[in-house]
Amino acid sequence: MASDEKWLAEALAGDEHSFSLLYRARQGAIYRFALHMSGDPALAEDVTQEVFLALLERGNRYDPARGPLLPFLYGIARHLIPRRLEKIGADAALEQLAVDEDLLDDLTRRETIESVRRAVLSLPLVYREAVVLFDLEGASYEEAAAALDCPVGTVRSRLSRGRALLAQKLDGRKLEANAVRSLS
Repeated sequence: MASDEKWLAEALAGDEHSFSLLYRARQGAIYRFALHMSGDPALAEDVTQEVFLALLERGNRYDPARGPLLPFLYGIARHLIPRRLEKIGADAALEQLAVDEDLLDDLTRRETIESVRRAVLSLPLVYREAVVLFDLEGASYEEAAAALDCPVGTVRSRLSRGRALLAQKLDGRKLEANAVRSLS
């Protein structure tokens, strides 16, 4: 978006108002991405702040010829998230969340959403990134490729594999929940 580029240039020149406009326009998308990737609201808030601090420090690396600013911001976030997760040991906690799922979670809509969230969090990172960017954040293949710094074909294959793994995880949970219900 042209205004993103304008705001970034002005922010890098020291204009706080332009930075504020850019932050307000894009922080929601970055927060949602970080939340989907980590499952931790506090970590997502921290990553969002760090993305914009990094943008101020290294925003001159952004090349508009490679695509819009939002995928560039997703790219910064995707590098920060694993470091933050390692730092707080959340990867083990997230895996434990996926393992500890209550078999009756599918009884209500809220519980179903939680099951899907956990399944997404249990995907390997490369597949989770593609699924979150494309299916949850609505990025195009080209935007996801720019954010992930890989070819569009790679995004397509990661998305396909990620969706297949997600379907397996969700089908398995549905089968387990159905088996438990049939015993009662």
